[in-house]
Amino acid sequence: MVGRTGAKDKKDARALAVVLVVLALVLAISAFFALPLLAEFNTSYLAPGLGLRDAAVIAFVATLAVLVIFAIAAGDGLLGEIQFMLLGFFAFFIVLWLLIAWVF
Repeated sequence: MVGRTGAKDKKDARALAVVLVVLALVLAISAFFALPLLAEFNTSYLAPGLGLRDAAVIAFVATLAVLVIFAIAAGDGLLGEIQFMLLGFFAFFIVLWLLIAWVF
């Protein structure tokens, strides 16, 4: 037997589910119509640039230099921080790589 609060919660959950389904449908339709605009944005602003291959080399060297300086400044040297350095390296490298390819 469901009490008043249980019935109200059930009604609120159904209303929330309907709103979320409608929102997901609206987002899917708007994404479908935005694809041609995003393709035009990509060709005009993102395509002419340094290129991913050259940007990867520059990002690798810059990331390696910055993380070696961070490891030495941390005080434990390169081996004391290696578990954090690996994750930081890949995250910093990906971000720097894509930003260099996009900006230049």
